[in-house]
Amino acid sequence: MPTFIGKTVTVNAINQLQVGDKAYDFKLMATDLTYKTLSDFAGKKKIISIVPSIDTGICSRQTRTFNTELSNMEDTVVLTVSVDLPFAQARWCGAEGLENAIMLSDYFDNSFGKTYGVLMEEWRMLARAVLVLDKTNTVVYVEYLENVNTDPDYEAALVAVKEL
Repeated sequence: MPTFIGKTVTVNAINQLQVGDKAYDFKLMATDLTYKTLSDFAGKKKIISIVPSIDTGICSRQTRTFNTELSNMEDTVVLTVSVDLPFAQARWCGAEGLENAIMLSDYFDNSFGKTYGVLMEEWRMLARAVLVLDKTNTVVYVEYLENVNTDPDYEAALVAVKEL
């Protein structure tokens, strides 16, 4: 069971993806208030960086690290998903100078969190996870963190993307 701020949290881990699985489709709100689906990023390598809230130190570092390291990589997108409102995500991007970061919000119905097995039921936030998908949306790397208050393995995720 994962923990968040020292307390055990409930997630529907049965839906958590494994290497070799096809990623589930989703419908999430972008910072411009349009909806995005997985198919909007067809033909690209994807890193789905899932964070509880962009306004915390680890979530901010995770988002900045993946966007900085992969921003110039051809046919690659970094999708940061949280339950933060799109306005907060846009504000964070502006403050961090990452205007081209793709921020997606699951605030409306938590459908992404439920489908991907990362919704912390007690907090209605997403548990930290990193997924790397190839151009056909097959999962090639996955990390669901047991302690949500820790950094993911940045190097392993970056290697997985770069090896595609």
